[in-house]
Amino acid sequence: MVTLKDHVSFTDLKLASPEDIRLLARNEAEIQRTEMADHVLSSLRLMGGATAGFQVDRLQHSLQTATLAYQDNPGDEDMIICSLLHDIGELMAPVDHPSFAASIVRPYVSEENTWMVLMHGVFQGYYYWQHLGRDHTQRETYRGHPAFERTVLFCERYDAPAFDPTAHTMPLEAFEPMVRRIFARPATFRAPAG
Repeated sequence: MVTLKDHVSFTDLKLASPEDIRLLARNEAEIQRTEMADHVLSSLRLMGGATAGFQVDRLQHSLQTATLAYQDNPGDEDMIICSLLHDIGELMAPVDHPSFAASIVRPYVSEENTWMVLMHGVFQGYYYWQHLGRDHTQRETYRGHPAFERTVLFCERYDAPAFDPTAHTMPLEAFEPMVRRIFARPATFRAPAG
């Protein structure tokens, strides 16, 4: 963890000075640059052992999804890391894990990849929502969106088939350099779509 030597002078944010805010911005940038990848990797490791009834745990599913993306296009690190992190919110935000995951990748990847992560739950519903009495064709309402086909491909080729306990799966360590490269990028603030 970054050791911060300076601290702000205020105890109420409404009283913050410009110097206080610049100090906080510098500190946050340093924390992001030096610790973000470690936090992401730690969160992924916490998913090990959580199966919810699947034949693989959530970590294995994420690794399989990323492995399939890597095998398909090893040069598309954004797709690979989005594949790795698409379900990172399953333990902390199970009702809306796609929004959780999208908020993590949004500052570092394209709008199309962010949208893919955000919408993968709806698109994955194509395969099973009918069994729950829900409209499994709901993804069609988004046809025409610039990331529609990318999201269909993600679910069909990487996410949906990644529940196989016998599948070749790359270890987390194989993806760690990519995670570090993605999160070493300068973060770009983009407000959530909506």
